[in-house]
Amino acid sequence: MSLTKLLAVVTLGALFVLSGCGGSSLGDPKKTVIRFFGAMEKDDKAALAHLLDLSELMKNVSEDYAFHSDDSARVFTSPQQILDDLTGDGLTKTRWFSYQRIINKVEVMGETATVEVTFVNKDQSKGYRTKFGLHVLNEKWKIYSFKAIPDEG
Repeated sequence: MSLTKLLAVVTLGALFVLSGCGGSSLGDPKKTVIRFFGAMEKDDKAALAHLLDLSELMKNVSEDYAFHSDDSARVFTSPQQILDDLTGDGLTKTRWFSYQRIINKVEVMGETATVEVTFVNKDQSKGYRTKFGLHVLNEKWKIYSFKAIPDEG
């Protein structure tokens, strides 16, 4: 192999590694979910705004992610309403933080991922399973949905 061809192969290999080779430079979507709960705990709306795809979350009109069956889906008309709901005395923050939170398995499919989160009510021995949907936006993992997983049984 000539020196020119060798240099071309090495250069292409280096470019492939630097380009992220399949999104590995994005980091772990699970860490985004961990940072999300940390920002909720601190009532840090600025951090939440960087971790969430607020425009996608506003499109949810079919189910209330605070996961109580007697609730009808709340429709948020502004990003600020979502941030208020996830901080302070917001309904979702109040409910989610009354449970133990367990961050489970992660599935990555290219530039989308799901992170399973279980909320456990120890007093009632009941759990709620959700899958947080994440996708890549501006080269970072952003949470765009909180989907309840129905009980199987």
